[in-house]
Amino acid sequence: MQPLIIIATPNICWLQPQVEYPRSPEAIAEEAYRCREAGATILHTHAQGQWTEVMRAVRARSDIIVQCGMSSLPIPERMAVFENKADMISIILNHHDEAFVNADFNVLHSKDELVEYVRLCKKHQVIPEWEVWHAGSIWNLNHLIRKKLLKPPYVTTLFFGWPGGTWSPPTIEEYLYRRRLMPQGCVCNVSIMGEGQREILTAAILNGDHVRVGTEDLPFNHSGTLVDTPALVCETAEIAHALGRPLATVAQARKMIGSKHR
Repeated sequence: MQPLIIIATPNICWLQPQVEYPRSPEAIAEEAYRCREAGATILHTHAQGQWTEVMRAVRARSDIIVQCGMSSLPIPERMAVFENKADMISIILNHHDEAFVNADFNVLHSKDELVEYVRLCKKHQVIPEWEVWHAGSIWNLNHLIRKKLLKPPYVTTLFFGWPGGTWSPPTIEEYLYRRRLMPQGCVCNVSIMGEGQREILTAAILNGDHVRVGTEDLPFNHSGTLVDTPALVCETAEIAHALGRPLATVAQARKMIGSKHR
């Protein structure tokens, strides 16, 4: 079994936006450093729209892998991610339909857009992280594979419990069902918003997959206490240790996702 990749998400909590999270490039870089020290090897960041400044600050502070989120945005608004050669970029494989407290996202992402993302990732040597919200997401991923636009490893994140039209039940049954549909050559992570997080995280760790935790996903530890992202990473690392799964180093994580050192 491969060592465990922990992805840290110290971003806005969509369901409880009053929860504090780092906003300035310096604060994001410091939080990334603390997450790295706690055992995370990938930082999923929204950068508060300050892509250039945040990537520069994070890279100066630690060796954590930078994954740029906000896949609801159109490609022109994300070009700074490519121009600054982020390690990774998140790309949703289907329609955005999410219902949060202060914001609804309803954005159509076409297959032509996915093809353009593939072209940009190849041109700028950025690893795509494909967001898998339901079985239809997997059909689109297989479509890109059949067209020979992608080569393994296919880095993917399976989402559970996020509210809206792309919601799926946060259960182990749903995780195992969708996991069986994934193509060969996938590096799978899981993201759970709300109830069921501990069970699915544990199942993923036991099944050789990887995990994503932080204020964006769920800002409470498994005792129900509001904590910051480094504490959530530490709690997840302790679960992995108890289950006998070692944590990945940054070098190991890069090898698994097919990324070269910047």
